[in-house]
Amino acid sequence: MNITRAALCAAMLLSFLGGQGRGEGPLIFVTNERSGDVTVIDGSTDKPVETIKVGSRPRGVQASPDGKKIYVAVSDRADKSKESITVIDAATRKVVGHLASGVDPEQFAVSPDGRLAVIADEDANAAAFLDLAAGKLLGTHPVGTEPEGVGITPDGRFAWVTAESANNVTIFDLGKRAPVGTVEVESRPRVVVFSADGRRAYVSCEIAATVIVVDTASRSRVTRIELTAPEKPEGIVFAADGKSYFVATSHGNSVAVIDAATNRIDARIPVGQRPWGIAMTPHGKIYTANGKSNDVSVVDTKTRRVIATIPAGDGPWGVAVAAPRK
Repeated sequence: MNITRAALCAAMLLSFLGGQGRGEGPLIFVTNERSGDVTVIDGSTDKPVETIKVGSRPRGVQASPDGKKIYVAVSDRADKSKESITVIDAATRKVVGHLASGVDPEQFAVSPDGRLAVIADEDANAAAFLDLAAGKLLGTHPVGTEPEGVGITPDGRFAWVTAESANNVTIFDLGKRAPVGTVEVESRPRVVVFSADGRRAYVSCEIAATVIVVDTASRSRVTRIELTAPEKPEGIVFAADGKSYFVATSHGNSVAVIDAATNRIDARIPVGQRPWGIAMTPHGKIYTANGKSNDVSVVDTKTRRVIATIPAGDGPWGVAVAAPRK
């Protein structure tokens, strides 16, 4: 082999190695509550490619609408000055900022335009409103005891905040940043998500082992879906076609598949131990954060089977998917 050809082969090898973990698929970011870090997974290979230290007790995680930033709720009960919404640059996988979060941030939601985050401040029993561009809190408002989950309607007009101990959901008008109603649900509501058209809200109630479906216009219950012990519903994600939704069942060690038209459970997909957070890629793969087995299950929604199990940190909690990189 001559020198020119050897140099070319070496350059190709370096290029290949440098591209590992940088495929065309989305990036998946998993918060690890106990180890204080975020596991980054390449969605094209389903391999972990990075571990990012973010601080004590990271839980809620969301991607910006353009997929360029990842926001992580960091709740440090030993040092309140370190509590923040930590910002990660998705392309470089580096921490690039720490934004005001209020007291003990748990879960939060980002508005469709990417300008506002609404945060459940658990210990303060309040919802906080964060201007993401300015990095400043616009204000807080009391909600029910132990706020947990936050969902923003697809049109960006309203935020729904669940309260674990109050067993209700407070609805905020985001234009006014003021409450406009309350919906009673069942024991220990965790997460709220919406159908693509915004007509229905879905609230997982952990202790009641139910998912409550609410008409968003009338703010009245449509139905309740009962799970089976030891299942405890946590995260919820909709299929891209809206025909079904998937519920992480925590102690059930599975994902329940529910038909959106009938609100009946179609199937249960075994995953890792204590699945909590759940997210879906644009290509229809589901990722569950399994808090007890310290891993992430990857589910093919077409076959309804686990196709990979990925090691994570200690106590995987939340999952967010960043848009494909350019």
